[in-house]
Amino acid sequence: MPTSRSRATVLAAAGAAALALSLTACGGNGSGPKAAAPAEATVAVDPAKNEAGEKNADAEAATVSRAGRAETARSATSPGATVAAAPVCTTEDLKISAARHGGPPHTHIVLTAKNTSGHSCRMTGHPEIQFLESHRGHVPAVAKSRPAAPVVLKAGAPAYAMVRLSDGGVDEPTEPVSGFSVTLKGGGGTAAVTAPGRGGIAVDPAAWRTGYWTYELRNGADDF
Repeated sequence: MPTSRSRATVLAAAGAAALALSLTACGGNGSGPKAAAPAEATVAVDPAKNEAGEKNADAEAATVSRAGRAETARSATSPGATVAAAPVCTTEDLKISAARHGGPPHTHIVLTAKNTSGHSCRMTGHPEIQFLESHRGHVPAVAKSRPAAPVVLKAGAPAYAMVRLSDGGVDEPTEPVSGFSVTLKGGGGTAAVTAPGRGGIAVDPAAWRTGYWTYELRNGADDF
């Protein structure tokens, strides 16, 4: 049967063991308790909501892109913008030729100016024609042939101008012409044009007239 001293020894040993465990759990190395590492914050993301947000952002970007393209298209198709953007046609942009028009007596020719430049350009007014060196003034234009809108030629497209040479009278005083000059308004330069036919053309300074540049010949406006 254990004695009182034995029981005291056992109790003392048990207390020392408990104290040692307590000090060990608290970091009993004299440096005091260590602070616990803060837990990392975690944000839960709902996949469905995230996908919806991305779709909304893509839809907004597409809307902005479509609006930009529409504005560009409106600017490109605006007649005013097209005319303002097109440079004046020059003799380097065009191939100008002449052909007889109508049956005998041949009193008219048609000038054709084809855009060979590869880009759009703008025809201004009417051709300034000089048939004879003795008549330094240009052939006058017929006002009713002026087109309602400016003529802008796309690459490869032609413009036309009707030109009256004479009245076609038998006793009409005419002069033969084998070649003549055409000057483009707006600083477009001057081109030498060969008269059609082997014998050239006969012109009467008292009767000659020219029409304006147009996309096509028009009955009425170009009959003069």
